[in-house]
Amino acid sequence: MTIAPQSFLYAHDAATGVATLTLNRPERLNALTFQVYEELRDTFRAVDVATGVRAVVITGTGRAFCSGGDVEDIIGRLFERDAAGLLAFTRLTCDLILAIRECRKPVVAALNGTVAGAGAVIAAACDFRIAAESAKIAFLFTRVGLSGADMGAAWLLPRLVGLGHATELLMTGDFCDAQRAKDIGLYHRVVPQDQVLAEARTLAERLARGPSLALSVTKDALNREAAMELRAALELEAQVQAELMQHPNFRESYDAFIAKREPRFT
Repeated sequence: MTIAPQSFLYAHDAATGVATLTLNRPERLNALTFQVYEELRDTFRAVDVATGVRAVVITGTGRAFCSGGDVEDIIGRLFERDAAGLLAFTRLTCDLILAIRECRKPVVAALNGTVAGAGAVIAAACDFRIAAESAKIAFLFTRVGLSGADMGAAWLLPRLVGLGHATELLMTGDFCDAQRAKDIGLYHRVVPQDQVLAEARTLAERLARGPSLALSVTKDALNREAAMELRAALELEAQVQAELMQHPNFRESYDAFIAKREPRFT
């Protein structure tokens, strides 16, 4: 399978199994265009089924991770659309978030700078967020007269930071700095600017060495169980865990423990 987006950079390290997506419009603070939305969606769908990819890093070039939708390419052009055209666009943006959440490979966001609007939701949809000290974040939608519940933000954010913090972030649209984002649970780590990509790659490589099927099942459970009753969640976990106990990786972990070596997961 060839993955070759035109609107951002894509690299795959076959040795580690880590794919890196780099938003590459630094002069526009990596603002999203219609093409970027479409190609990001399609790329996450592609890496989901790519056998050589075991983990994904998404980052940006320059001083921003992503500043949201491009004012000229997207915002201005939306006024030319009718109701059906507007709905097609909002569904496209939601499809991107769905593609990230349904990607069975762990996704690590390396937040190299400002994270705003749609960029903030993309970051929230990732499994891990490693942020530079400059990576302030804001869900700006209410600032432009739109709902803070955009691209799944009202589903994602309360699960990351709780209802109170999510309400504040989505209703005010205010920026919070990287340290506060870490304090409320939105960022996993905050590191110096020159270390953010290396930290993210180190984490992605560790995940890529892990048991891929077990990680994908864990991500699926995190997506699904929030809407389940306890009894249904327990039954789901009982069934999938029993299945994983029959997978070679479970035996490999045992053999590695006995032999006092690192497991070699498939």
